[in-house]
Amino acid sequence: MPQKQILIIDDDEDLSMIVSDMLENYGYCVTCAPDSETAFRLLSDNRFHLILLDINLPVQTGFEFCKELRQFTTIPIIFASARTSETDRITGFDIGGDDYLPKPYSMKELLSRVNALIRRTYGFTGQEKVMTFGDISVNITTRTVTKNGESISLSLREFDLLACLCEHKNTAVSKDKLLSEVWGAFHTVEPSTLTVHIRWLREKLEDTPATPMYIKTVWGIGYILEVKE
Repeated sequence: MPQKQILIIDDDEDLSMIVSDMLENYGYCVTCAPDSETAFRLLSDNRFHLILLDINLPVQTGFEFCKELRQFTTIPIIFASARTSETDRITGFDIGGDDYLPKPYSMKELLSRVNALIRRTYGFTGQEKVMTFGDISVNITTRTVTKNGESISLSLREFDLLACLCEHKNTAVSKDKLLSEVWGAFHTVEPSTLTVHIRWLREKLEDTPATPMYIKTVWGIGYILEVKE
């Protein structure tokens, strides 16, 4: 199956590289552009399946770029911006954006939105990614969790945290890495927030949360999802 091509348009080079690396790890082919002029040049020579678009760009804003682009293509667009007012979000949708993700965002949430928009636009093209341990089943693709066959309701952050631990199963993951991957590379949350979310996950998934079987603390480092192969 050919790789889906994603174009990131953002003048924040560091963030673009972080997002690019993450998306490429999940099978996407990513190209970055720092401004609309470069983006239009790339779009004229290549086929892209989705655009991740910042609003505050040099010369031409993301809104202006989107309005111009919509004159000749319906390529899916996700606005990703630090501008989070209701007016900006409404404008983004009104001029042709398909989704709006406020910065700072977690890599997991971004991936989820990219996957969802790709599926809606082009159809489901891959096998579901499911991890099972004990009586718990975690479907990374559909973002669902069951225990003993019954659905477990998790918040967005709780699921992203669990998915991150699943992807690094049987490996100690540092608190800094978890915070970066779940709350975003430029997060401002306190470490205690992570501790609270770990406690909530244990209460929902573990038979005895006080002495967890799966989500364990690695003192001085972070946490580990310990499962038998």
